[in-house]
Amino acid sequence: MSFRYSAHIGYLFGEMPLQARVDAAARNGFSAVEHPSPYAILAETMRDLLASAGVAYTQFGLRSGNAEAGEKGIGIFADRREEFKRSVAEAIAYARTIGVDKLHAMAGVLPEAQRLPGHWDCYVENLRFAAREAGQHGISIIIEAMSAQAVPDYYIDTPDRAVEAIEATGAPNIGLLLDIFHTASTGLDIEQIIRRHSSRILHVHIADAPGRHEPGSGQIDFDRVEAVLEEVGYGGLLGCEYSPADNTEAGLGWLQAKLA
Repeated sequence: MSFRYSAHIGYLFGEMPLQARVDAAARNGFSAVEHPSPYAILAETMRDLLASAGVAYTQFGLRSGNAEAGEKGIGIFADRREEFKRSVAEAIAYARTIGVDKLHAMAGVLPEAQRLPGHWDCYVENLRFAAREAGQHGISIIIEAMSAQAVPDYYIDTPDRAVEAIEATGAPNIGLLLDIFHTASTGLDIEQIIRRHSSRILHVHIADAPGRHEPGSGQIDFDRVEAVLEEVGYGGLLGCEYSPADNTEAGLGWLQAKLA
């Protein structure tokens, strides 16, 4: 099969304003776009941008705290439960307007020495809440592991740990956002991880390693990655969450070759 690709417009087309990136993605052969925090653009405006460009919006995140302060999620913090619940309602409303069926619930950043069992319990409880609310609208919750090399002290640092959280919730509409770059950066065997968690994978992110640039710039064999994903029955999009080595469009030769 030929996979379709989603442009992560937080990384790609950064040479232009956010609103213009939707059309740029469509012009360059992407079937969809994604961005963890689209809230600066009104949902109705985003819906119109997507319709005009003829692309879908793949997934985005619940509000994840103060990015400038290094926050990447609030799900593990008991004193922010109400903030988390408000973010769920806001995200569902936005998702319904633009037709998104996957929402990313980030856990948070916390040094190992400060972690307590209560942080895990809080995250699982919050995930159950998010899944229950989202499920009423046909929306799934996704969890992504982020490598310590790229996001130091992120609470969920391996796909195994992410799946442990998924299973702890017992919710049918929670799945894995498998990031190939983070998996490789952690030193894990990509093929083994795909096969081990194939039934849980709802979305996939790609970037080469080392460097986190375009596929083909590093050491990951993406032809093999795609072959294994096809073997296990993954039929979703591949989200391109990489940092262009230079101008985004100048580095899209790999995509043109895939689409040829």
